[in-house]
Amino acid sequence: MKPAPERGRLGLDDLAREVEAGRIETVVTALPDLYGRLVGKRITGAFFLEEVARHGMHCCDYLLACDMEMDPTPGYAYTNWAKGYGDLHAVPDLGTLRQAAWLERSAIVLCDVVADETSGELVGVAPRSILKRQLARAAALGFAAKAGSELELYLFRDGYDEARARRYHGLRPYGGYVEDYHLLSGTFAEPVLGAIRRGVDASAIPVEFSKGEWGPGQHEINLRYAPALEMADRHVLYKQAAKEIAAQHGCSLTFMAKWHEAMAGSSLHVHLSLWAPGDRPAFAEPREPLPGTGLEASPAFRWFLGGLLEHARELAWCFAPTPNSYKRYKAGTFAPTRIAWSVDNRTCGFRVVGRGPSLRVECRIPGADANPYLAYAALLAAGLDGIERETEPGPPFAGDAYQAHDLPSIPTSLPEAIAGLAGSALARRAFGDAVVEHLLHFARTELGASETAVTDFERVRYFERI
Repeated sequence: MKPAPERGRLGLDDLAREVEAGRIETVVTALPDLYGRLVGKRITGAFFLEEVARHGMHCCDYLLACDMEMDPTPGYAYTNWAKGYGDLHAVPDLGTLRQAAWLERSAIVLCDVVADETSGELVGVAPRSILKRQLARAAALGFAAKAGSELELYLFRDGYDEARARRYHGLRPYGGYVEDYHLLSGTFAEPVLGAIRRGVDASAIPVEFSKGEWGPGQHEINLRYAPALEMADRHVLYKQAAKEIAAQHGCSLTFMAKWHEAMAGSSLHVHLSLWAPGDRPAFAEPREPLPGTGLEASPAFRWFLGGLLEHARELAWCFAPTPNSYKRYKAGTFAPTRIAWSVDNRTCGFRVVGRGPSLRVECRIPGADANPYLAYAALLAAGLDGIERETEPGPPFAGDAYQAHDLPSIPTSLPEAIAGLAGSALARRAFGDAVVEHLLHFARTELGASETAVTDFERVRYFERI
């Protein structure tokens, strides 16, 4: 059965008709920053059609060199005070143009960042560019990549303004108990979750389902898999929509990897597969037995998996970009702590699922806070290196990986992950030295901000008693 046509996808002619009829007034024109946030402008429909669709828009280039507080960060080579923080040129990828059905009379489009208006050369440090480089590398080897993001979130009854005013203390989860697969508790949250499903599904972001997860107020909304760039685009658009829809209902939600030390973390499970020309499943053809399993797989599948295992530690920052990310990696919480592969085993960092054309690798290492463009790019870089070098994955792991202390561990802190990325020859080959140095400076800036912060933990522990 062929998938149903996407609802909400727009071409320029469609947009012109909607603008002329008054059904669309605003085109949200956005680009993803290093966190995976969407930044950009709200542009009137008429001006977008007259100018921006063809010529793009300009924004300050500090958008790719700032921190979470939007402070221009010294030390980047790409842009800095000495260079005057000039403009970047953002060109709409019209293939991403769609209705923003959750917003009033709005469309949304994502942009590539290019060096100048004439050459069209991509700016290498932009997250979308980083992923495109790996997709080009896959294409040169005869492959296209498809991906799926499974994103977990926590939903709260408190609105964002209220949560911020209370400094995120005493928040009320939209649920009172662990609700994994519970339909009753899901019904209670349905006014918000149903609105999210409907809003994004009507915006060319096809939804498969939602379900309760392993914490009070924790849920997962699964999007339909797609070509990797399209999936990363859907991922960031979905996160934006989910927050905005929650706010419309007087609620809030978070994609923090670990919002509370006593609660389960929120994961991003990435499903990834390669496809040969003619949309043939490159992981399933030519078939031969996959040792240690009851499955059949291609040599390319084995080697791709081998590359993932070899390089997962050094690329871990791409899956876990903040100090908070590493608090999610706890034994017995369905977040992995060890780098291993197995068939349908949720204790391992890499879980092999499906068979035949649906055979794929699920990477369970990223948190919901990961930038999908960087996570996908890292996985492709590692897997393609495995194919190029014919890296075998070794036998599958069997048992409880949490207790297998002989297996390599996922980094347990941001400094450890930064050191891994800094020393990664693969990252420098795949991404380029300039990109790696840019990402390292971004990571070290985030680490520095956390190291100088005085936390509630410290006040509670030391204010009176030390």
